[in-house]
Amino acid sequence: MQVQRTFMPTEEEALAQRKWYVVDAAGQPLGRIAAEIARILRGKHKTIFVPHFDVGDFVVVVNADKVELTGEKWEKKLYYFHSRYPGGLRTYTARQLWQKRPDRLLELAVRRMLPKNRLGRKLMRKLYVYAGPDHPHAAQKPEPWPLGKFWPTGRKRAAHDGGETK
Repeated sequence: MQVQRTFMPTEEEALAQRKWYVVDAAGQPLGRIAAEIARILRGKHKTIFVPHFDVGDFVVVVNADKVELTGEKWEKKLYYFHSRYPGGLRTYTARQLWQKRPDRLLELAVRRMLPKNRLGRKLMRKLYVYAGPDHPHAAQKPEPWPLGKFWPTGRKRAAHDGGETK
């Protein structure tokens, strides 16, 4: 009688299957795109996924400055940073943070969807976010990721200038 064994990928197998993907964030809701990017970074789209091992792919995000937030989140969503000094708490709205560093909104959203340990820090090193349409990773030949293929459509989204789209 042959005993079935649980498949456990080795580091070499995970490295052999590693790919580069490019994701266009223009016009996409922040939470949906961040969840999809976190899924790619973890490797949950692969058959060799194990939760304690890095089997994910590299992700290059372009047009991060064109990401969208629904409703009144541009003014009501708050981000807190502390300098670790007394009275060092800084509070920014999503719009203030977007005006200062547009790529930071997406980085924070993805970071908060990953594990809060050394594996999460390792996964974040495979994420490259750029505010514009250009990136310096053409030599890696990144493939476009089909983002938003199964997302619901028809919702009105608030644009950056406070107007409505669609």
